[in-house]
Amino acid sequence: MSKCSHLLVLSGIITGNTMTVPSRYFHNRSILLLLIINSVLVLIGGLFILFNLDYSSSNYIIEYRANSGIGEYARGSAIDIVLFVAFMVFNFALSFFVSLRVFLVKVHVAVMILAISCLLSLLTIIVSFALLGLR
Repeated sequence: MSKCSHLLVLSGIITGNTMTVPSRYFHNRSILLLLIINSVLVLIGGLFILFNLDYSSSNYIIEYRANSGIGEYARGSAIDIVLFVAFMVFNFALSFFVSLRVFLVKVHVAVMILAISCLLSLLTIIVSFALLGLR
């Protein structure tokens, strides 16, 4: 792509005029692999979190602050833990659409966005299980 076509693609991304999916996006093996890994992480992590909840109890630790003194744990309800699942779904959707838009300009940046999203989903699962374990 020439410099002029890069500017046209960038202007289309900024103004939102490029609504079509590039045909090469789903043919890229690394993009497809990361999309599959991320969707599996969101699906399995979300199901495990939702199955480990006790909706009748409101005794979940949702926050830990080491410098607060005696009341270093903040407690919340099951909805606060369900927000972890909502965050994973939001993270997956946002990373998919951002990588789709960036793919037209730089393929490696789109791959990196999806890889960071996989890492963020994995860390969300680890933190939510740690908080569920403290219950």
